[in-house]
Amino acid sequence: MSLSKKVPSKEKKSSKPEELVVLWTSGDREVALKMAFMYTLNSKRFKWCWKNVTLVIWGPSSKLLSADTELQEYISRMKEAGVKLLACKKCADLYGVSDDLRRLGIEVKYMGKPLTDYLRDDNYRVITI
Repeated sequence: MSLSKKVPSKEKKSSKPEELVVLWTSGDREVALKMAFMYTLNSKRFKWCWKNVTLVIWGPSSKLLSADTELQEYISRMKEAGVKLLACKKCADLYGVSDDLRRLGIEVKYMGKPLTDYLRDDNYRVITI
């Protein structure tokens, strides 16, 4: 009679990224509506293979968002759907819109290091729009 030891199998980390980060930098309203916002919201709503979806507002996009009520309403829908909303504090401060973005429920913080971490971590997929 042979007794064999069962060795528990090690769980493998997924080889595919599970976190989506959309880095929105464009000051173009049409790009926001027809690409950045549409893809970000639908990725979360329809669970297109991403566990979590984050929108990072960077550069001219922060100024555009602060002045456009239709984009602000879209941001509200993203927040309700569970999209994590972040904005670069340095950029928002340069445009004088940090408080406006906070009022929209966006976390405003310095983003250089977090972006670097997203880019270096194999669990994240970063797209720039």
